[in-house]
Amino acid sequence: MPNPLKYVLIFSAAFLLFIPFIGHVHLFDWDEINFAECAREMIVSKEYLRAQIDFMPFWEKPPLFIWLQVLSMKIFGIGEFAARLPNAVTGIVTLMALFFIGKKIKNEKSGTWWVLLYAASWLPNFYFKTGIIDPIFNLFIFLTFFQVYLIRSAVSKTRHIIWAGLFLGFAVLTKGPVAILVSGLSLVVYLAVNRGLNGYKIKHFLLVLLIAFTPVLAWLALAVINYGASFGSWFVSQFLIYQVRLFSTEDADHGGPFIYHFIVLLVGCFPASALLFQYFRKNDNEKSGTNQFTRWMWILFWVVLILFSIVKTKIVHYSSLCYFPLTYLAALQIIRMSENNVKISNTVKAIFLTIGSIIALLLIGLPLAGIYKNTLATYIQDPFVVANLRADVAWSWSECLWGVFYLTGIWASVMLISKNLLKGLMALCIVQIITIQATVIHFTPKIEAYSQKAAIDFYKGFDGSSVYIHALGFKSYANLFYAKKTPATDPHYQSIKIDNKTHDEQPEANEQWLLKGNTDRPTYFICKVQDSAKFAAMPQLIMLSGKNGFVFFRRR
Repeated sequence: MPNPLKYVLIFSAAFLLFIPFIGHVHLFDWDEINFAECAREMIVSKEYLRAQIDFMPFWEKPPLFIWLQVLSMKIFGIGEFAARLPNAVTGIVTLMALFFIGKKIKNEKSGTWWVLLYAASWLPNFYFKTGIIDPIFNLFIFLTFFQVYLIRSAVSKTRHIIWAGLFLGFAVLTKGPVAILVSGLSLVVYLAVNRGLNGYKIKHFLLVLLIAFTPVLAWLALAVINYGASFGSWFVSQFLIYQVRLFSTEDADHGGPFIYHFIVLLVGCFPASALLFQYFRKNDNEKSGTNQFTRWMWILFWVVLILFSIVKTKIVHYSSLCYFPLTYLAALQIIRMSENNVKISNTVKAIFLTIGSIIALLLIGLPLAGIYKNTLATYIQDPFVVANLRADVAWSWSECLWGVFYLTGIWASVMLISKNLLKGLMALCIVQIITIQATVIHFTPKIEAYSQKAAIDFYKGFDGSSVYIHALGFKSYANLFYAKKTPATDPHYQSIKIDNKTHDEQPEANEQWLLKGNTDRPTYFICKVQDSAKFAAMPQLIMLSGKNGFVFFRRR
């Protein structure tokens, strides 16, 4: 098949995988709604150079991803589809880039398997259907490493230095200096492993770094021109303080053991992760370019994994940059085994069967938990979870067939792998892709119905109304996005905005003002059922109703 047709085929397949149905379920609190709300408020306020939450400065992330969401919302309207579309497009670009780079590094088969493994692994596939910031950040970092790899052997190095710097700069403008931290640590490890520059020059990396600051400084300069010199120093200082807090403390109870991300990658990147458990000596005839790129990928993998295992705040997508090197190394393993007629080890097959069977049993158990939720609730101590289970969600025994299909597919694929490595792995990837699509399209809306839909339905009832809605006892951005809150004119909020203070910096003061102050709008509150008695005892609050673990109040 001619190469252009392969790119068309990959584009078409990626489009079908990532675009349809991305708007069929509400955005999830916090991260998805956080960024989408920043984009919505940019559109409403027409302030495009700084992000806001509740129309007050938001300093946790730079604005590039939010700008992409703004562009999407300008075209398709404010909603779930537009909020998730930038990542869906990133998914299409990513799979095409993997094929191109895999083909350039080794051969066309390597690129094809890289695409298949990335699309067939749970979390790499799933994140392209979300509205979180990481997929595009990860792509920029990965492309930076690819351009740095090209610098070493290129006759004309300038082009690759410029692209490496721009991609790194875009990564910084997406998520901040963690991009430079990861790249810098990887470079230090590379120099240590190679005992020197190994064909590079110091000026190459200095130029990359210099160019990387260009997009960020351009944005800060425009923001300072519009908002004054204090904005730049305030944003940088607050942003750095926040990053240090994430590194040194457990933010919002997102903690975990050191091996947290090892487990996340093992299960979340299944089946690609299992292939790394078979040692196979590299082919002496392999191209030196392949070996150099492989070395960069191993370094990137371990730097990211160890760095975010040390960080106190543990969130699943913090290790998502590992998806690129992990799937590359797995694809390379397949090619090496195929070329050398090496059979897959019993250890790898056991991991396939064990993890696959556990996931299959969870898929079988999910509908059963829904059918027998009343019995299940008797074993649960958390009153909020028990109330969540009261949501009216229809389940049937037939839905267990998805888990049965997955279990049968995993075992049949492993049996086929023993006879024909490539055909068995191809069958495994097909089973994975079908099951991931079914899980996201069919099961996610039902899970959302238990977890947050009652609250979001309450917020949507005030769509466009001039009201305040505040969450008591828990944090949420959904009240802002789904009620489509308009900018507040009350002096209380205006003073906070002028002083460059954020909603998060004065949560207690804001809450007390909404509960007891002279508010200029009708004010509503929401809390979880276990906290309802405390707030119902407040004489200024009238309980309206409750549903699926949430209780709603109106202030007198």
